[in-house]
Amino acid sequence: MYSNSVTTGNWEDFIARELVSYVDGHYRTLSQKESRGICGHSMGGYGALRIGEKNPDVFSSVYLLSPCCLNSSQELVTTVTPQFLRADSIRTIDEFKRSDFFTKALFASAAAWSPNPVNPPFYLDLPVKNGNLQPEVLHKWDANRPLNNLDRYVYNIRMLKSIAFDAGDRDKSIAESIEKLDDEFNKYGIKHSFEIYDGDHINRVGKRIEEKMLPFFSGNLLFVGSTK
Repeated sequence: MYSNSVTTGNWEDFIARELVSYVDGHYRTLSQKESRGICGHSMGGYGALRIGEKNPDVFSSVYLLSPCCLNSSQELVTTVTPQFLRADSIRTIDEFKRSDFFTKALFASAAAWSPNPVNPPFYLDLPVKNGNLQPEVLHKWDANRPLNNLDRYVYNIRMLKSIAFDAGDRDKSIAESIEKLDDEFNKYGIKHSFEIYDGDHINRVGKRIEEKMLPFFSGNLLFVGSTK
């Protein structure tokens, strides 16, 4: 989930600091923010926004491909869903390994956003416990939704040179969330571009990378060394 967690590690810092430092130290890069961008698809799009808005001294350009988890799902906030109940029923590591993708994604979210170092064997708190919704856990998750805390990072986002995002029209909830992101950026006067295109969550990703994302970075990143 591209987030710092007391139990699973500081992945956010790892990407923004350690990984960037390693790449600059081992390859022929231009080690300046003007020549560095960050991008991602789906949860990677979430991570690109989260890391980009917190590290405008490291990255200058951000592109989000169908970014998920930007805002809170009303259903998750108010309802004990079957997905929550499946996660709540898991008691052992072996049971977890046999679970479906979406159940594992719930555990990953909890490990990132509601870790609990004194709650073995998973060391996290789920949104449902013994069949009951846990509002305090959901509040922690909500605090990690970019659309819920965007006002905290407005000045950082304004330091970015360029930002763009897109989603397919049949990827309904994500398309709605980036329309909301567009509204928020317009409200704050943040220059950006966004597009809702004909597609779903995955069927146009390769084409979008080739025809939209790469030209975006080609046009916005600096390809010569700093003269400072």
